[in-house]
Amino acid sequence: MDLSRRELLTRTGQAAAVATAASTLTIGTAQAGADGVKLTQGTNISVSRSKDGKWLAIDLVTAIWVLPATGGRARKLTDELQDATLPSFGPGDQIAFQSYRDGNYHLYVTSLNGGIKQLTQGRYDHREPAFSPDGTKIAFVSDRAGSYGVHVLDVKSGAITQLTGVPDEAAAPQWSKDGKRIIFAVGNNAIDVVTLDGKRERLVTAPAGFQLFGAAFGPGDQPSYTRSRPGQADLMLGTTAVTSNEDVFGFAPIWDGDSVLYTADGKIKLRTGTSTKDIPFEVAVPVRTKRRQPRTRNLTGGPVKGIASPVVSPDGTKIAFRALNAVYLLSNGKATKLTDGKYFDSDPDFSPDGTRLVYASDRSGVAQLWVRDLKTGEDKAFAPAPHAQTAPRFSPDGTKVAYLDHDGQVWIADQQSRRQLTPTLFQPGRPTWSKDGNTVALAAVKPFSRRFREGTSQILSIDLTTGELKYAEPMPFRSIATRGDDGPVWSPDGKHIAFVVESVAWVVRVDAKGTPQGEPGQVTREVTDSLAWHGNDALVYLNNGRIRKSTLDGKVTTIRHDLTWRRPKAPASKVIRVGAYWDGEAHELKHNVDIVLENGKIKEIRPHKGKADVDASKLTAIPGLIDAHNHWHLRGRQWGARQGLVWLAYGITTVRSPGDPVYQMVETREALASGVLTGPRFYATGEAVDGSRVYYNFMRPTLSKAQLDLELRRANELGYDMIKTYVRLPVELQKAAVQRSKVPLSSHYLYPAANIGMDGMEHVGATNRLGYSHTITRQGRAYQDVVALFTSSGMSMTPTLFQSRALYDKDKSLATDERTRVLYPPWEYERNLADANNQGTPAGTSSRALLQGWVEFALKVHRGGGFVICGTDAPLDSPATATHMNLRALVEYGFTPREALITATRNPAKWLGLPLGTIKPGAPADIAFVEGNPLADIKTAANVKLVAVGGQVHNIPDLLAPYQNQPQLLATAAALEPFPSAENKHWWHEPEWAERVCCDH
Repeated sequence: MDLSRRELLTRTGQAAAVATAASTLTIGTAQAGADGVKLTQGTNISVSRSKDGKWLAIDLVTAIWVLPATGGRARKLTDELQDATLPSFGPGDQIAFQSYRDGNYHLYVTSLNGGIKQLTQGRYDHREPAFSPDGTKIAFVSDRAGSYGVHVLDVKSGAITQLTGVPDEAAAPQWSKDGKRIIFAVGNNAIDVVTLDGKRERLVTAPAGFQLFGAAFGPGDQPSYTRSRPGQADLMLGTTAVTSNEDVFGFAPIWDGDSVLYTADGKIKLRTGTSTKDIPFEVAVPVRTKRRQPRTRNLTGGPVKGIASPVVSPDGTKIAFRALNAVYLLSNGKATKLTDGKYFDSDPDFSPDGTRLVYASDRSGVAQLWVRDLKTGEDKAFAPAPHAQTAPRFSPDGTKVAYLDHDGQVWIADQQSRRQLTPTLFQPGRPTWSKDGNTVALAAVKPFSRRFREGTSQILSIDLTTGELKYAEPMPFRSIATRGDDGPVWSPDGKHIAFVVESVAWVVRVDAKGTPQGEPGQVTREVTDSLAWHGNDALVYLNNGRIRKSTLDGKVTTIRHDLTWRRPKAPASKVIRVGAYWDGEAHELKHNVDIVLENGKIKEIRPHKGKADVDASKLTAIPGLIDAHNHWHLRGRQWGARQGLVWLAYGITTVRSPGDPVYQMVETREALASGVLTGPRFYATGEAVDGSRVYYNFMRPTLSKAQLDLELRRANELGYDMIKTYVRLPVELQKAAVQRSKVPLSSHYLYPAANIGMDGMEHVGATNRLGYSHTITRQGRAYQDVVALFTSSGMSMTPTLFQSRALYDKDKSLATDERTRVLYPPWEYERNLADANNQGTPAGTSSRALLQGWVEFALKVHRGGGFVICGTDAPLDSPATATHMNLRALVEYGFTPREALITATRNPAKWLGLPLGTIKPGAPADIAFVEGNPLADIKTAANVKLVAVGGQVHNIPDLLAPYQNQPQLLATAAALEPFPSAENKHWWHEPEWAERVCCDH
């Protein structure tokens, strides 16, 4: 069975492949009373019934609750830290469930009277338990055998028997009444049954366009399941639809004769024949109503902390690195600027003889390799290519360079030719060479299964003589810290490899091919990033903005530099004459005014008077827009200096990143604040704090409170504006992060986040360790529980409306706009345009129906008094244009233009704690000047002709100029036949952009 990435992500909850029309949600507001917030509906809840028929168990807000079978007030059996879901009644009052308490999914049992017992342990996940009819066994699925297979646990002995395995990706097993067979879903596209002796049969194959969830045995042993496609989710019995026009949640139904118990539309439902009744329930959950105060501030200057990708010269006397938008060379405490900083120059590496530096620069339009002669200062292009060339490393003999392209492929080039070394990899790390030049190694993710995308960041070594690709964990069940500059890095003599695991440096002795020859030894005990060898007996690294050196026996010193930065002097005072303006609050435009700027702020707004410095009398001034969810350096090296320009060209004057490679982020933040890089204000965090498994290359696998303290120390000393906790971080560590953090926090979870003190949730549904969301269903609907928790807690919601691309079916103007064509890298422009052209066709990737459900969800939160802020997840969606597509989508499905603009001005400014998002005296002069009236037609918000950031005014032609009239490389180096290792033999080898899916991160 071969799955596409879309199928993989759909399974894990990333892509809601189904859609619906208007949500039936009716509850707008809820207040947190003395007993908490009352919840009477549940989004994506499951239900189980006791054997005597007296009790129901449900999972709501990641806890197990019980209530009488006739309905009523539910009683909570598990606490917040248990993170419990998917109850299954067994004998008597026993209830099995899955819990993420210790950072992996394991099986537990509780009872109506309390008391909890853990049944499974270890580093693999054990999910979706189902008691056998006689209560002696529990069926479940686990990735303990290399993919998700069906297993059976003997309750008394604890023995586990595997029934299915590789290459299965099984889900949600349920028993037959006689306890001899188990039915389960396979890959969301089939229903199988297996006997206890391993005999297997396929019962159902999904029709084209459908997915299958929640299998069970129905009357006459017919398979019963949810069959789902866009706009439709039916409970099936055999080939007959039992329900219609319901949002069936896709969990196993419970049949008793012709009566069936299931969950749909936010409710528990009991259907007999054609008659359906709702079983009411009510719970109260506590929430915190006071959110953390922002600590965001405008940096004014100081010592440079944004030092990225340092490398040491062979003689140990010099260090090269990126800072303040340029490549620098540090020697004897003095840093010398080597490149002019007009474009994006990054990732230097010394030649083996120390006379040259190779680095990447987008001065010719896209990132390409350049070699600097350190004696003469002459730069020459090295093996030009039609793709991006990033993260280069010289070979040991100095004749070749290994590098990454924009698709995650590794190439090896000499001066005349280039040759592909690996297939496409998902966000790999920087290459490193063995001493003999016969092996290249780098960090690459290896998932545990197809069903869930997370895995560990391992060392991938490529033997250049045999073509073998080999994955190896740096330590058992551990990840290299980030797949950027945290290793592996080979020592110059080829005898050791260094890497970072759990925030500190380790070194292991290896043979010529990189095979470990013993256990790794810990070198540092402080926050460690961006390793480089200093000779064969010491490491240079970054520690919270400092360059440090440690010998292998742990003697640490600081390598000082003289680099500082400061915010430039405010632009000269000027008067801008506008035909109209919106102040960020009013319901109508105000007309014919002069906006007086002084010291980067708005001094006065007055009627036309005298002569203006800038005539924008045919334009409307609106507050500069704020995109509150993007990741500048997810593709930062590929986008280069274009990215800041495209944000400004579309009137976005502030961006917030909830996750970026930390030193790339700090470097860019300092470069923008100091004025050496043109772009919006940039507020950000470093890598998201994740759990034991990771996916993206900028996640921090965090396994303990001690390591969490190191992560928070990095955040504090590098001045993070927020912290994001990610998908696999257990509730206990998420709670500890809240208690110990000094800045606001956000995540992909609504509850218990709303009670432990988190400040926001990203995306409408978001990647979720469950594989589905408790805030949005596969049909794009949210119910009373979700809206009540948002509106009562004050947590922010950042929708990131990926499905807004569906609006390209009627209007492709943003995809074809000159600003998009010039300022997007060529491959990004072509992909974006092709996707836009596909909308409204069978090849389209987005759904208007799903989009409508998402927006109606956000609208109920917004009008219920909740806190909605605009964000896009760019570049997973398209930088800048996606901001406007999100605004257009909000208006298309219910927001007024004013309400939509508030989500991109006043609201995110409030989240950041900054006086942005308004045009009034004393506010920063961040203004977009557009043609038209955005309060009447939201599309005109994209018609930007001028933009000001801190009083610095830019016109669109000037923003386009660096990439519109740039020098081009005359020829590219010859592409030779790929190495045998470039053949793709693993399903997870794919480019990061392979699918546009909801809520990726």
